Amino acid sequence: MSGFKKGMKHSDAIVGVDFGTTKICVVVGTVTQDGIEIIGIGKQPSQGIRKGLVVNIPSTVEAIKKAVEVAELMSGVEISSVFAGIAGGHIKGFNSSGVVAIKDKEVSKHDVERSIDAAKAIAIPLDREVLHVIPQEFIINDQDGVRDPVGMSGVRLESKVHVVTGAVSSAQNIIKCANLAGLNVADIVLEPLASAEAVLTEDEKDLGVALVDIGGGTTDISLFVRGSVVHTAVIPMGGNHITNDIAVGLRTSIQDAEAIKVASGCAMSTLLSSDQAIEVTASGGRKPREVSQSVLSKIIEPRVEEILALVDSEITNSGYKHMLSGGMVITGGASLLEGMQELAEFILEMPVRRGQPQGVGGLIDIVSSPMYSTAVGLLIYGQKNSKQIRFKIRDENIYSKVVTRMRHWLGDVF
Repeated sequence: MSGFKKGMKHSDAIVGVDFGTTKICVVVGTVTQDGIEIIGIGKQPSQGIRKGLVVNIPSTVEAIKKAVEVAELMSGVEISSVFAGIAGGHIKGFNSSGVVAIKDKEVSKHDVERSIDAAKAIAIPLDREVLHVIPQEFIINDQDGVRDPVGMSGVRLESKVHVVTGAVSSAQNIIKCANLAGLNVADIVLEPLASAEAVLTEDEKDLGVALVDIGGGTTDISLFVRGSVVHTAVIPMGGNHITNDIAVGLRTSIQDAEAIKVASGCAMSTLLSSDQAIEVTASGGRKPREVSQSVLSKIIEPRVEEILALVDSEITNSGYKHMLSGGMVITGGASLLEGMQELAEFILEMPVRRGQPQGVGGLIDIVSSPMYSTAVGLLIYGQKNSKQIRFKIRDENIYSKVVTRMRHWLGDVF
């Protein structure tokens, strides 16, 4: 599906590309009897993406090419098709339902498809695109909670689904960047859904859990209840905002602020056991100076509190907070900040754990970090949703696949 090497079938390799605000990450995996084995990874700093949105196409294309080159050398796979992640404040998710009469009094696959089509037959603005239609449950006559209704008897079938939409222009820009880098896009996947594939257990999804992926430019939220997605949202704020606060507060460069955050940052000042001195490189060629770790923590803590307060507000407004018995799982690069887990437990008043990719083999020692959750999740999503390439490189019109896909959806609506 996504590449080949000597002795490997063309369909054996899957490639995921995480279009992150801080990094472009390419992960290559092969499907084995035991699941997915990761055989290559390429990472490149991202200069052309802000808050999950492409703002500079040439810079993004160059970063993709470099990351792909590294991944190809490590894996021995020639990458041709990828599953691409998408995020950003333009992402909107909502629940919908559709009802159809059951033909022949027994539910067939066609009946299920018709009920899902009825659920997604809603008016969507022309500047928005449906990214996912995720079945939650089915109701046959008055029996609810049905996961797979095929073969069951009844006269009325209702499907409940979660629909995720995004801005058409954002999807187009991701496809264009991938195509200019010589890649076809097999599918565009909402990043919090991909991350969920990598870090959540089935028990957590059944109990009810909130996944919060704190990246560089965005904080992605997905809520699961009774094993299904019930709410998705993206907050346009992340680890880069913390870095910017440090740069302003300590009057240093963004690069030095990031290094200080990673090495000495703490999101909860009460957790500091000692008040160590930190050397800060001053901007403009001035002499370095020292600040205490407690001063750094007092710069970081308010911003982290703000991000977590927005997460709490989003979860509370969704109406599902009381159903999250499994608590919250935080992942993404910014979740590695010391004290993040403890502060999240304090603000959201629920158990919190830090999630990292699981259920894969191969180069697990490299990818077993929260910062790779989305990229690894894209591989798992690709394995579960193998299908033909939707967005191929075209010389005359790079967006034709998107247009065709939208016409199909609009045809269903009107």
